[in-house]
Amino acid sequence: MSVGESGSTSGGGPDEWLEMAKKCKYLPESDMKRLCELVKECLMEESNIQPVTSPVTVCGDIHGQFYDLIELFKVGGGFPPDINYVFLGDFVDRGYFSLETFTLLMCLKAKYPSHITLVRGNHESRQITQVYGFYEECQTKYGNASVWKSCCQVFDFLALAAIIDGKVLCVHGGLSPEIRTLDQIRVVARAQEIPHEGAFCDLVWSDPEDVDTWAVSPRGAGWLFGDKVATEFNHVNNLTLIARAHQLVNEGYKVSLLAA
Repeated sequence: MSVGESGSTSGGGPDEWLEMAKKCKYLPESDMKRLCELVKECLMEESNIQPVTSPVTVCGDIHGQFYDLIELFKVGGGFPPDINYVFLGDFVDRGYFSLETFTLLMCLKAKYPSHITLVRGNHESRQITQVYGFYEECQTKYGNASVWKSCCQVFDFLALAAIIDGKVLCVHGGLSPEIRTLDQIRVVARAQEIPHEGAFCDLVWSDPEDVDTWAVSPRGAGWLFGDKVATEFNHVNNLTLIARAHQLVNEGYKVSLLAA
């Protein structure tokens, strides 16, 4: 039988799980699998572009930094349901507490589904997590890959984007030459591993850059897109802003393009 860091055995429910998760403790294996199923069922009811109303706090990559996530909730004004949040993906990999970070986000999603929106990042992927740490972390903490597999099934149902008040598109990466309208995002088959190319891939991999329109991305996936592309996309879709993550910003936030 697997046990969490606290040494507790399985048999709890969402309230107990949330209290454990807030203390940076991962759940017993059987509870974690139950949590994944609950969250997956919740996500299946959501749209590719999940509608969100303001006020809402939008958060970028967490990358397994559990204590940064806790600090973020403090700065943001508290945990859901007191404050509404959109998280723009890359919850796992690189940090030492990817499992605990994703567990906390899932516990909050299970308990307050309308107060927290989880958008998929390029690291919510079987292939990427086997390279950048999450797979190995699950193996180390549980002694097998079973929980990792359950988490990957949750990844497959995460929203591709969120839209705030119909005006602010929130996405992990950026735009795609294959996508001109929001409706084209809404019909993407999202319940799968992230493809190596195409619209789905571009949404989680692309970056804004000082280019005319489109340029090949040095990441090897997605595209670089310029101000003209963002301006046209916003105009066509009646948007005022695209909020995205995917890149480190030392100051906390940055206006990359002047699209309006």
